[in-house]
Amino acid sequence: MSYAFVRPNYGRSTLADVLPAIASHIAPDWADAVDVLGLPHVKRYVLVLVDGLGYELLHNSRDRVPYLGSLLPSARKLTCALPSTTATSLTTLGTGVTPGQHGIVGYTFRLAGENVNPLIWNTDLEPKKVQTRKTWFEKMASSGVAVSNVSIDHFVDSGLTGCAQRGAKFWGYIDDEPRDERIEMAVSAAAEGQRSFVYLYERELDHTGHGYGCVSVEWRQVLDQIDEYLESLRNALPSDVCLMVTGDHGMVDVPERHQIVIEDIPGLTSEVDMVAGEGRMRQLYTDYPSDVAARWAKALGDRAEVYTKQEAIEDGWFGEVAPNVSDRIGDVLVAAKYDYSLMTLAQPREFNLVGQHGSLTSAEMMVPLLIDEG
Repeated sequence: MSYAFVRPNYGRSTLADVLPAIASHIAPDWADAVDVLGLPHVKRYVLVLVDGLGYELLHNSRDRVPYLGSLLPSARKLTCALPSTTATSLTTLGTGVTPGQHGIVGYTFRLAGENVNPLIWNTDLEPKKVQTRKTWFEKMASSGVAVSNVSIDHFVDSGLTGCAQRGAKFWGYIDDEPRDERIEMAVSAAAEGQRSFVYLYERELDHTGHGYGCVSVEWRQVLDQIDEYLESLRNALPSDVCLMVTGDHGMVDVPERHQIVIEDIPGLTSEVDMVAGEGRMRQLYTDYPSDVAARWAKALGDRAEVYTKQEAIEDGWFGEVAPNVSDRIGDVLVAAKYDYSLMTLAQPREFNLVGQHGSLTSAEMMVPLLIDEG
């Protein structure tokens, strides 16, 4: 597992490039529908997003997953967005633009004075007003493509669905029931219209990694199940459908001894108005960014990299940043290194997480794009 830091490769090989590449083949009337990934030219695509499927995790497990392992040698290696977290990556995938443009800039972030969590949508703000960019689901649908989102049933009206996947026909499955229903839905959705795009979401790998760790027996068992499931999906789909599989981020395991409780360090949160983000990527809101950044850098030493907002933007973390998005980004960003995590007593549930993500390590940032033309 690599702890080397990796920056997003926006415009060349990130999650933001996947849907424009697909659209270039089935909705080419959009000027920004450009294929920089060299995808097969077909009229029907199914894209499976396996939450938590990092490239390194899959590569290290390739010998135990015959189907996914067979696709790995020809896979495209992508970077996810920053932070390497679900809400940011799914919105980056769905809109085809960088976090600096779509505005979902972390696991939690400050918006209108609130610490907003897009996964649970703990705000009265409307998704369309928080994320104003058109999604590729909307764009392809307006071009006559049959666009579908096969996902967990209670996600139908969620804020994140409204930000990242609005415009698609929703097919809801029950999360803890056998995956046969998802296969049937995906096959039916792919058959609609003259051209089709199906997005299929799978979350159990991420859930298991958080609970048990991403090198645990439990995690490997779930990966085995997903491998069998995706091979069954491929076999059920007609040969004219291109099946693709990707992830939204990778993961690293954080031992309890490397959980750094920020409240335990005297004076660390002084002059900090809000602590947002997650353990692997903290976003701090302050009127004194230089002082706060210096204090955190001194206290954490080699356990984290500390950046001011301006430094992170100049380093390309968020891509080009729109004026209405800049205030959402923390004034100071703290990226955990190695297998450390920056815990806060304000988020007690995070202390139970073994597998974590959000930072810039290769293990978290790199995701595969696996392609099976049929």
